[in-house]
Amino acid sequence: MNLEKTNAQMRKGVLELCVLSVISDKEVYTSDILSSLKEAQLLVVEGTVYPLLTRLKNDGVLKYRWEESTSGPPRKYYSLTDQGKEVCLKLKENWDKLNRSINKLVGQK
Repeated sequence: MNLEKTNAQMRKGVLELCVLSVISDKEVYTSDILSSLKEAQLLVVEGTVYPLLTRLKNDGVLKYRWEESTSGPPRKYYSLTDQGKEVCLKLKENWDKLNRSINKLVGQK
């Protein structure tokens, strides 16, 4: 069994929840999202996050606005739509249920 692959699939499965949670508190730039994920030891590359952000935006979960930067090209800042706030809340609720169930199965209290 390839544990690296299994671990990567588990991280990938919760990535959407993690990204939405980072964005739920405030407008964020993509590097802010990547930094938060890295700080939480969820090592994710830009090539994974950008397509996810695009999909979430196309699904109506995220919105963005452009802001001029003094040190380069304009930056895209993301925030949740009303639908995105609802999706994030539902994903968190489902995560809590799943986490409790898994902890029961693996013997943690």
